[in-house]
Amino acid sequence: MIKEIWINYYRLKYEDQEKDVSYGIQYLQYDLNPEESKVFFEQAKVKGQAQFEDDYERQFTLKYEYGDDSYTLIKRDY
Repeated sequence: MIKEIWINYYRLKYEDQEKDVSYGIQYLQYDLNPEESKVFFEQAKVKGQAQFEDDYERQFTLKYEYGDDSYTLIKRDY
């Protein structure tokens, strides 16, 4: 099921059944300060996506959805 949350004024969508996606959300929302996480959101908006990894080397892609001005978080395999 697709869920939505707000992280630092950015609307983020994610699949709640997707394995480990909650770690990416936690990383963007709590581990980084707002200015640090803003870099990933801004890069995704300009380039269409931004790839990052958390402190445990879990890989994520943040995609910008042009149609509704939101972002989608996807867990990537190594």
